[in-house]
Amino acid sequence: MHSTRVLVTGGAGFLGSFLCERLLDDGYEVLCVDNFFTGARDNVRHLMDNPRFELVRHDVTFPLYVEVDEIYNLACPASPIHYQFDPVQTVKTNVHGAINMLGLARRTRARIFQASTSEVYGDPAVHPQPEDYRGSVNPIGPRACYDEGKRCAETLFFDYHRQYGVDIRVARIFNTYGPRMHPNDGRVVSNFIVQALKGEPVTLYGDGSQTRSFCFVDDLIEGFVRLMRSDEVGPVNLGNPAEFTVRQLAEMVIDLTGSPSRIVYRPLPQDDPLQRKPDIARARSVLGWQPAIPLRDGLARTIAYFDERLTGAHARGIMERTAAE
Repeated sequence: MHSTRVLVTGGAGFLGSFLCERLLDDGYEVLCVDNFFTGARDNVRHLMDNPRFELVRHDVTFPLYVEVDEIYNLACPASPIHYQFDPVQTVKTNVHGAINMLGLARRTRARIFQASTSEVYGDPAVHPQPEDYRGSVNPIGPRACYDEGKRCAETLFFDYHRQYGVDIRVARIFNTYGPRMHPNDGRVVSNFIVQALKGEPVTLYGDGSQTRSFCFVDDLIEGFVRLMRSDEVGPVNLGNPAEFTVRQLAEMVIDLTGSPSRIVYRPLPQDDPLQRKPDIARARSVLGWQPAIPLRDGLARTIAYFDERLTGAHARGIMERTAAE
């Protein structure tokens, strides 16, 4: 169908692997680049036999010389445990990585997509967060390597666009979950599921009243593709505007897993946002996009994946129980 060659950086990661899969299904040639810091070969192993798929081990902080028509720049650890492990490298991945990929886009005249984040809004003083809200970020805190790294990457994208005419697309991603999440990434969905499946106490930070909006990975990837194929430069918020407290999420996971786990409380980490909810009016109007998969259904699919990884035991039972409800 297409002979379009697409580069996906961070392509062996959670989101990247689903994006590679989708692009192959749509007939593209896919060059998947990953340094395997948080990505895993297992995430793309099922794509290896596809003649239109190529996997290259490479760190985006170094230039890459390839010929491509489109670039999706997803390379960066996205969970606090991983991006705080080596904060200097996180900043380099965001900033040097953006410079290298934008340079490649400029040379090849490729359209380039930046996977930005809701973290550019910091701990927001405006709720929900529209794209024109400038954020409330601590530039010297423990999360700044990611928050400010992503903010600087957006700056670079818009400057390359204005100064060199590079064809850019910028998406701001809100909490996303689904199969292939890293089991030890420290995020609430994977944390709660792993703890519940093991029958361990489910750990809530703070009093559990902080809110999050959870978007299932399939919905998010649809948003990526629509933005890339549209005339909209962005930034565009992509996320699920259905807001849940962290406690509600914990209770739903315990219910879906049938776990004996109880909830325990721990102090809230520094600079952890108390509210997070996207205003997706722009995505609705310019992309005709909104999430379609309810949290309960997405969680059941995610639990089945983790259950198979951890035990291989009750996965089918959880899916059947949800289907019967």
